[in-house]
Amino acid sequence: MRAVVERRGWPRSRYHREKTGPAPASIQRESVLNSWLGGGLVLAMGVVAPMAAAQDAVPTELQQLDATVERVRQQFDVPGVAVAVVKDGKVVLERGWGLRELGKPEPVQADTLFAIASNTKAFTATSLNLLAEGGKLKMDDRVVDHLPSFRMSDPYVTGEMRIRDLLSHRSGLSLGAGDLLFWPTTRYSNAEVVARLAQVPLKNGFRDRYAYDNILYAVAQQVIEKVSGQSFADFLQQRIFDKVGMADTRYNADHLKPGDKAAVGHAKYDFKDLRPVPPLTWSNNAGAGGIYSSVHDLAKWMNVQLAEGKLADGTPLFSEKTQQQMWQMQIPQVVPKPSVPELAAARPNFAGYGEGWSLSDYRGQKLVWHTGGWPGQVSRLTLVPEQNLGVVVLTNQESGAAFNAITMSVLDAMLGAPGHDWVGAYAAGVAKAQGNADEGWDKHVAARDARSKPSLPLSGYAGAYRDAWYGDVFVEQQGGKLRLRFGATADLVGTMEHWQHDTFIVRWDNRSLNADAFVNFSLDPDGKVREVRMQAVSSLTDFSFDFQDLLLKPKAE
Repeated sequence: MRAVVERRGWPRSRYHREKTGPAPASIQRESVLNSWLGGGLVLAMGVVAPMAAAQDAVPTELQQLDATVERVRQQFDVPGVAVAVVKDGKVVLERGWGLRELGKPEPVQADTLFAIASNTKAFTATSLNLLAEGGKLKMDDRVVDHLPSFRMSDPYVTGEMRIRDLLSHRSGLSLGAGDLLFWPTTRYSNAEVVARLAQVPLKNGFRDRYAYDNILYAVAQQVIEKVSGQSFADFLQQRIFDKVGMADTRYNADHLKPGDKAAVGHAKYDFKDLRPVPPLTWSNNAGAGGIYSSVHDLAKWMNVQLAEGKLADGTPLFSEKTQQQMWQMQIPQVVPKPSVPELAAARPNFAGYGEGWSLSDYRGQKLVWHTGGWPGQVSRLTLVPEQNLGVVVLTNQESGAAFNAITMSVLDAMLGAPGHDWVGAYAAGVAKAQGNADEGWDKHVAARDARSKPSLPLSGYAGAYRDAWYGDVFVEQQGGKLRLRFGATADLVGTMEHWQHDTFIVRWDNRSLNADAFVNFSLDPDGKVREVRMQAVSSLTDFSFDFQDLLLKPKAE
C-alpha cells in the first residue's frame, strides 16, 4: 500500500530449513525510499511465458528492454510484467511480458489490470485538490472542520491536523500504524477505521518527521465523500478516470467486471512455492490503495501529470498551481546509505514527500514517483518532469527488486546515462537483506532457552483479549494446542507454538502472509495474564502487520 513498498516473512533458510526445507526468499513491502535503495527480496525460479504482442516500433533507447525484463523475470521469479514509457506527451512503449496467472495461458498485455496499491495515493491527493479548486475546501482547513468526529490520540494533533497533513506522512504516527484495521482485509467499515484511529498511539512529534502511514488516507477518503456528496468510487470515476480516458481502470477488486483482463497476484507460500493469492479489497481504505489499472491507462495519467494537469485535448484536469503544490516537499526524508555498493548510483541527494508523491533526484534530474505494494502485486510509477518522461512498471509478484531494476534501466536508457547492471545490483541487495534476516533469526535462536516451560497450563493463556484500537483477539485451546484469532480479520488465524518461558510463536494458517509473530504473555504477581505483546519474527515481514503497536489486555467478563 503500499509505498512502498512498498515482502514479508520469516527469515527463510535457517528457520525454514528446520521446518520445511530450503526455500527462496520473499519481498518486504517497504517504505518507498528504502525499497529503492535496498531492493525487494525474491529469488529466481525461472518462470518462462510467452510475451504479449508489442507495439510496432520500439525506441532505439529501449531496444534492450526485452532482454532486461526477461532477465528480471528469471532473476526475481516474476510471472508477469507490464511497462509503459511516455516521452514528450507521446506513449513510446506500452507492453507486457509473461503470464497473468501461472499455469494459465493468458499473457500480460498493455491493457492487463493490476492492483496499483499505494500508487492510488496520487489519485486521492488529486481528488482533494480538485475539491479545493472548486471551493469546497482548502488544503489548510482543519480536518475537524469537515469531519467533526475526527480524533487522533492527542487532542492537540486532532485540532491542528490539516487536510494537507493527511497526505504527507508527518502526523506523528509510526510506520504503518493502524494498518491491521484493514490489512489483511477486515470487516471494519471506513467509518469504523477512522473512528478507531482515535486510539492508535502517536510515537513521534506532530510534523516532526516522516513516517509512512496508510490510515490517514482512510480519513482523506471520508473527507472526499463528505465534501463532494459522492462515494469515493463515483468521484474517481467521474472526476478523474472518465476525463483522463482511463476506461478500463477500476476502483477496487470488488469493482472488476466480467471480461476484465486482471492479473492474479503471486506469493511464495512458506518461501518455497510460488502460487496465486486471492485478491484483496480495501473498500474501507480505498484512499490508500485499491485501484486496479493498466500501463495503457496509467500512460495517460502520466501524460496528464507531465502536462501540468492538462488533458489530451488541452483542457485542464487541474491547474499548474495545484500540480506544483502536490509536488512540493511537505516533509523531508532521511536518505539512507545503499544496502550494497552496487546500489550506490541509485542514492539520491535529497528525498521527501509531497501530497501523494515521493520526491527525490537521479543523475541531476528531479524525480516524482511512488511505489505500491499489495499481496502478490507490486509496482512503481516514476516521472522525470524536466525531461517530460514517465515510466510505470506493474508486476504480479512481490518483488520490489524487479520493478526497481526495470525502472532504473529505463531511466538510464532514456536519459542517455552510462549503462549499469541494475538487475545484478538489486540481486545483491536481495542477498544482503536475506543475510540480515538470517542474522536476526540466529540471534533469536541463540537467546532462546529451549528447555524452558510455560509458566501456566495452556488453559491459563486462553481467553479473550482486547486492544484499544484494533479490538478483540482470541486465544483458544483446541486439541491440546493454542490457536490465536483476530476477531475482525479472517486471515489472521493460526496455531501457537511454545518458544520459551511465556513466549509463543503464532504460525498463521494462511502461509502466503509470511508474517508469523512472537506472542509474549506478561503475568501479574498472582500468575494471571496481565497483558500480551506481539512482534513480527522477521525483519522481512511487511510493515503493515503492525503487531508491535498492539497492547492486548484480558477482556472483562
